[in-house]
Amino acid sequence: MRTVDPGTGTDADPDFDEPSAESEEVKAAAPQSRRLLVLCAVAGFVLGGGVLGLLWGLSGVHAGALDDALAACQALDRVGDLPDTSRDAQPSLTPGLTPERLHRMTAARELSAAAAQVNATYQPLADHIDGVSRMVLSLHFNDIAGQRHLVQAQEICGRI
Repeated sequence: MRTVDPGTGTDADPDFDEPSAESEEVKAAAPQSRRLLVLCAVAGFVLGGGVLGLLWGLSGVHAGALDDALAACQALDRVGDLPDTSRDAQPSLTPGLTPERLHRMTAARELSAAAAQVNATYQPLADHIDGVSRMVLSLHFNDIAGQRHLVQAQEICGRI
């Protein structure tokens, strides 16, 4: 059945609407704006995450190594004076160290190794404290190399 549009006098099909130019522009513009919005959100997320990761990485690594090196020096200092029997021809029996001092020596060695692992500039400190640790744990205070390591470690600690 055909109907006639009273305003124009032409045949009109009631189930058929001609699309207008305005509705096509609105439909085309809507998906583009969402794509742009999503693209901007993803770019902002990636950029923000990258900056945050960079700041976190730069601030934590070296500060942790410095803290470990300082703690190693403090632990070495808390070990106390170590006997130097390297000049004695016949070293007398040296008294053993208390367990607390031995634990501090071990802590100094581990902390300096941790600092050196993160930042290679602390490797000399770790090497010298390791030399002192070997001397202390073996109770060979007449070890010339161990005494030299002690002096070098104390000098490095003075510069940190």
